[in-house]
Amino acid sequence: MRTLQHIWVGRLETPALSEQPIEIVERKGIGHPDTICDGIMEEVSRSLSREYLYAFGFIPHYNVDKGLLIAGAAEHRLGGGRVLKPMRFIFGDRATFEVDGKRLPVEEIVVNAAKRWLSRNLPRIDLDRHMVYQVELREGAPELAGIFRKARGLLKANDTSAAVGYAPLTETERLVLEAERFLNSPPFKGMFPETGQDVKVMGFRVKRSIDLILAMPLLDRYVTGEAFYFRRKEEIVHALQVHIGPLLRDIVRVHISFNTLDLQGKGVEGMYLSVLGTSAEDGDSGEVGRGNRVNGVISLNRPVPAEAASGKNPISHPGKIYNVLSHKLAERIHQEVPGIREVYVWLCSQIGSPIDQPRIAAAQLVLDPDMRPNGISSEVKGIIQDELSTIGKLVEDLVAGKYRLY
Repeated sequence: MRTLQHIWVGRLETPALSEQPIEIVERKGIGHPDTICDGIMEEVSRSLSREYLYAFGFIPHYNVDKGLLIAGAAEHRLGGGRVLKPMRFIFGDRATFEVDGKRLPVEEIVVNAAKRWLSRNLPRIDLDRHMVYQVELREGAPELAGIFRKARGLLKANDTSAAVGYAPLTETERLVLEAERFLNSPPFKGMFPETGQDVKVMGFRVKRSIDLILAMPLLDRYVTGEAFYFRRKEEIVHALQVHIGPLLRDIVRVHISFNTLDLQGKGVEGMYLSVLGTSAEDGDSGEVGRGNRVNGVISLNRPVPAEAASGKNPISHPGKIYNVLSHKLAERIHQEVPGIREVYVWLCSQIGSPIDQPRIAAAQLVLDPDMRPNGISSEVKGIIQDELSTIGKLVEDLVAGKYRLY
């Protein structure tokens, strides 16, 4: 690999986000319709990669990052409701169906991958009764397919795309991420089996005070009445407060709001109830790319990449590879180079150029007051060059599914 010429390092003349007065962060849990789409299509991508390698010895052209979940219909009742109309999942974009006369059952692979993901993450869904699967994948363009054909080593980028990553996570980002993970963790579900997986956490920080606004349905089969529902709400809020209390550092006040549309005295209409644990059963549809970024949060104060990562080809699509690499680079630079409060790494590909040769790689640094970018520029560039030189290992890890992208 030749030395990359287009590496730029400079100082960012702004306070680190944790030092700014206002911050908004969101996290969509595993049962949120958007996260379901990201999860299923990434599972499809990994399954296709495995099957292609087994059948053909290489991974041909595909991108399966266009997934749409259409909400069904359900009737909620105290003691247990029912699904009236199944959800529908539409798989879109491109795949390779045949190589040298050998055909792969792509549709079967895709549907089975979706069922595996659903069975692991949404156990109350009947895979055949509660979901309809509609595969709308088509053959890719010959020009793009030629990039992959029995190639050896690193491939050329199959798209012109840009990504940005940053480090470190702020306290707000960490608390929002931890709140959702706790609410969907096995220990919490053991204490509160009546809670669904469709968790959404919105964090709003003003100076050193944070508001966490939660949404999470309770399964109607467990709910005997309003008294039970609203008592459990209070117990859930208390459990979360106890969990995150030891995690606080600079934040001195946390206020938690939970299912704020609820209204006592309205019966079923005044409670957020679910049959299956996800609002996709009757209230909300989902789409790939509208959920969490590859680091697990949606931070409104941060720059965002141009592409969603889930479902993209892991060996040549910069929309996946650079999304992960930019965060990986930012974390390493922040950990290894002293005097950096915050770092943003930008990567931009050019279609047809080798994936280890981005059109430009840039690092913007928020430095300690006594630091100058000239003093650390060569060290930062060295880290970027080193990670690009070993990008093949990252590609292998993406193929193996070692990174969670949502």
